[in-house]
Amino acid sequence: MSIADLKQAIADKKVTVIDVNGPSKYAEGHVPGAVDFSSKGADLASVLPADKGALVVAYCGGPQCSAYKAAAKKAAELGYTNVKHLSAGRSGWLAAGEAVEK
Repeated sequence: MSIADLKQAIADKKVTVIDVNGPSKYAEGHVPGAVDFSSKGADLASVLPADKGALVVAYCGGPQCSAYKAAAKKAAELGYTNVKHLSAGRSGWLAAGEAVEK
């Protein structure tokens, strides 16, 4: 998923974003509205919508990072069918000048 597509989904309030960078990077700044997978992983269902077709986007450090797969796999195991990856990751989000939450 592109940064532009994710920004639109966030603006439309039609996405759950999962940050898989760990608690220290999450605290340094994350995509607005993202949940910290390291604190919710075991209880991910509690932050995901009831609609199993809802958009769920996971991301990690950047294009070469594959840690996002843990969150994507967990969401899929919970029955979510529209799970995407922000391929640019945190580094791409920041490089694009996008805002982060702390």
